[in-house]
Formats: sequence, structure tokens, C-alpha cells
Amino acid sequence: MAKKRKVGNLLALAVLATLVERPMHRYEIAAMLVERGKDRDMDVKIGSLYTVVQNLEKHGFLEVVGSERDGARPERTIYAITEAGRAEAVDWTREIISTPEPEYHRFSAGLSIAAMLPPDELIALLGTRLERLEQAVAAARAEIANCPPALPRLFLIEAEFNVSMLEAEIAWVRGLRAELTEGTFPDLDMWRKVHTGNLDIPDVVRMIMERGDFTSPA
Repeated sequence: MAKKRKVGNLLALAVLATLVERPMHRYEIAAMLVERGKDRDMDVKIGSLYTVVQNLEKHGFLEVVGSERDGARPERTIYAITEAGRAEAVDWTREIISTPEPEYHRFSAGLSIAAMLPPDELIALLGTRLERLEQAVAAARAEIANCPPALPRLFLIEAEFNVSMLEAEIAWVRGLRAELTEGTFPDLDMWRKVHTGNLDIPDVVRMIMERGDFTSPA
């Protein structure tokens, strides 16, 4: 089970990992996170970053080591990671890599209520999703291919994992769409009857509860 962290926002872990390199001010941290593509994994907004940095300092994971002023701009506070912050970052990383945790996915939420849509509409929507997933994979692979040859693979494994997850989703969506298109998905006729008005939803729900399955009525 995951530990309860004093600062549990994943943006906090990204900030700690960034400050391991050297002290920075908050705008520099934000720029570094965006430059390294972290904004694809989390919401990197300067307002949220301010709060996260403030909380990390409050709990002793960061400390103020100076400030700088660029022309007429407001003075910027420079933060460094503390030993407690390094220990927290290492411990948190170990936990994330070793301990599976539920990760809520918008697509799963949509699939859980897919019965609201007629089967043929779902087929079309899944086709659109497949096109977009394939575009995302192509773009991600191109990004990996365009990385400097000298870049160690250690810094690419996150991108490789993301591509693998997209490809796994493509395979699953393609399989579901094929079942729906070919008519091998269970109870398609019943599903269609619900959406054509030939079968009442309350009747379907009652039948499922009584029989414990989703089989068409005789």
C-alpha cells in the first residue's frame, strides 16, 4: 500500500527530481519540466507549482538558498533540495516503481457506461480512437528516434513505456471493435433492441439481476 506523503502531488516528486541537479527558482523549474516533456504526464502550471514548492519547503524538503532579480522583474527565490528532500524523492520513486496502485483512466470510465450508446455508434467512435492512438504512437516513436544518439537509454525508458501502453490499448480497442463489427460480441441483438425502443431498459436491468447474466430473453 502506498504511503501517505506529506506532499502527495506527483508534481512534487518531479520538482524534487529536478532540483537534485542544482538550485533553481520556480520559473526555471517549470521551464525544465516542460522542456523534458513532464507536462504530458502532469499539469505543470505556475500557480500549482508555487503551491507545491511552498509545501515542500514547509515540510523541510526544500530550502531557500538565495534570490535573483532580472531587470525590472520581481525578485525570484532560489530553492535547493535538502537531504530530507533527497530521501523523500528516492523513497517515493522506489514505491512508485515497485507498488502497483489504481490509476483512474477516462477511457475506463467511458467504457463502463458504453451501453448508453448504440453498438454501431460505438464502433465508429472506437475507429476514431484507433486513428488517434496510432497517430500518437507514430509521434512518440518519431520523438524517440529524433533524440540525440548519445542520449543514454536510461532517459528514454519512460517514453518507451508510454509507447508500449498505447500499443496495448490499440490492440485491445481493435479487438473489441472487431467483435462488434463481426457480430461476435455477446448480446448485440439485445443491445440494439434497447436503442431501437424494442426493449425497455428497466426490463433489461431486472433480467440481469434475476439471472445474473446478460442473455437475450426467449
